[in-house]
Amino acid sequence: MNGNGFEGLTVVISGGSSGIGAAAADAFAARGANVAVLDLNESPDHWSHRCDVADDNQVRLAVAAVADHFGRIDVVVNNAGIGAVGTVEENSDKQWFRVLDVNLLGMVRLARACLPHLRESEHAAIVNTSSIAATAGLVKRALYSASKGAVQSLTMAMAADHVAEGIRVNCVNPGTADTPWVQRLLDQADDPAAERARLEARQPTGRLVSAEEVATAIVYLADPVNKALTGTALAVDGGMSGLRLVK
Repeated sequence: MNGNGFEGLTVVISGGSSGIGAAAADAFAARGANVAVLDLNESPDHWSHRCDVADDNQVRLAVAAVADHFGRIDVVVNNAGIGAVGTVEENSDKQWFRVLDVNLLGMVRLARACLPHLRESEHAAIVNTSSIAATAGLVKRALYSASKGAVQSLTMAMAADHVAEGIRVNCVNPGTADTPWVQRLLDQADDPAAERARLEARQPTGRLVSAEEVATAIVYLADPVNKALTGTALAVDGGMSGLRLVK
């Protein structure tokens, strides 16, 4: 390995064709990694394989394809996810099952399929994308928050399970990020500009988090030099989780 940190290592990124996942793919590639994007949509910039994380067979086939193409898997970025808006009264059972299937079980499926390969790596790491919603009560985000709270708990349990194997497991907790997914939510609002201003004001920095900022944190958590980092939830949220600016 050279000074770039990831030279010769293979990084698998679910949901890597846009938003935070795409920014992470670019960041890892810039550090010398072989990047494999698993997504419903093909990545325009990196090797990719179509994969629906809600389908265990597709996940296993995609992981096998990555291992066959690159010869190894060293880092897994569990980033694929979908959103939901509503209170506990407003989301149907079907919506609950769908969001949990993708946001939580999708991570389980990908980690499970990659673990045999990670055990062969001296630099194994898993980084899960959780959210500030895991720890902060947000209006009309009951389902989404529950799914991301489960991701953070899963991260801690996985870290405990696999630390003796040399596999580090951490999660990143972004605040509201300036991504295509968030833009689609804004487009559904009665006044998109006003809704964007409200989201920006919610974060102490007064702006949305960039996908690149979250990607930098993901790379940091996965970096082989950070061997003591496991069981960590790293907030990249403009201070939302810890700062109270009311005087």
